[in-house]
Amino acid sequence: ETTELGNKKELKSMPFITYLSGLLTAQMLSDDHLISGVEIHCEEKGRCPSTCHLCRRPGKEQLSPTPVLLEINRVVPLYALIQDNDTREAFKGALMSSYWCSGKGDVIEDWCRCDLNAFDENGLPNCSPLPPPVLRLSPNVEPSSTVVSLEWLDVQPAIGTKVSDYVLHHKKVDEYTDTDLYTGESLSFADDLLSGLATSCVAAGRSHGDVPETSLYSVIFKCLEPDGLYKFTLYAVDTRGRHSELSTVTLRTACPLVDDSKAEEIADKIYNLYNGYTSGKEQQTAYNTLMEVSASMLFRVQHHYNSHYEKFGDFVWRSEDELGPRKAHLILRRLEKVSSHCSTLLRSAYIQSRTETMPYLFCRSEEVRPPGMVWYSILKDTKVTCEEKMVSMLRNTYGESKGR
Repeated sequence: ETTELGNKKELKSMPFITYLSGLLTAQMLSDDHLISGVEIHCEEKGRCPSTCHLCRRPGKEQLSPTPVLLEINRVVPLYALIQDNDTREAFKGALMSSYWCSGKGDVIEDWCRCDLNAFDENGLPNCSPLPPPVLRLSPNVEPSSTVVSLEWLDVQPAIGTKVSDYVLHHKKVDEYTDTDLYTGESLSFADDLLSGLATSCVAAGRSHGDVPETSLYSVIFKCLEPDGLYKFTLYAVDTRGRHSELSTVTLRTACPLVDDSKAEEIADKIYNLYNGYTSGKEQQTAYNTLMEVSASMLFRVQHHYNSHYEKFGDFVWRSEDELGPRKAHLILRRLEKVSSHCSTLLRSAYIQSRTETMPYLFCRSEEVRPPGMVWYSILKDTKVTCEEKMVSMLRNTYGESKGR
């Protein structure tokens, strides 16, 4: 309230409790006019603090009335507290826009219509965020020396952006090459994997698990190199052509398979060739034998040779002495290809081989998507059929005694 004092207006104030009492007296806050779900009332709470000098005077220790303006007495949406229909719809639209369209567009059925100023640097509408998928190893398929299974959950929200594809990129990381120059291989989940174009070594599928099939995507790689470091990246593409941020998984495949009995036989053969007078033919036979085996097998041959015959000279010294420095160097430098992790395992007392079979669902699309329409097709609407197959994986087990 204001009062006129000559040419000046003075603001007149009153306690809020007095204001409410006046409204009640004027019957403006009767029970019939209260907003649904809201109560306005006053309670007396708290006491005058002892540090206040005014409290030290007699009669100032009484309770101080404190108004409580709003109390929600039942759970209702915020926009339901508004009685006017137009205001309620506007408030509801604002909340929907804020949650699904970053506040920069309107929710129309199950998609976002972006405002005219909601465009990115590429000219694409960006009011509905495209969340990045999280790539991970499939928990039901343990990686082997050549087989790796990866999976991710669908990131398409109920309202807003529509995912049209996932693009998976993979490459072998070599410490001797520039990984930025070597681009690797990119695969479209919809156009390459679901169409069956890459089923020889890479295939779309689903591993057995508790996650509903409609929300889980999976890819299995079957032709990787043993003891190799691989980098996998994944991003989503929506129906407007936008790309999400990358999700990355870097892993090393298991060590190469080794036939330990065969390695021990070769070690015995090499000792017999090196023992005594070595003719040129025997030298050539030893050289050819050692060059034909894999690097990991050669490492195991060296291990068995030194375990049984080191008293006659270790493998390196005997090879240099029998074959000459040049041929010995050609053989021994191949041992450098074995990683430090695998070289430790290859020094185990016993190595045994075993075969595992894993159930896996290989999936293919029932429809052919027309070329050039990838941005406009929604991946979730694609009809997919899956067939259960068994994936065989060979593994080595390492131990200090047989049977472990």
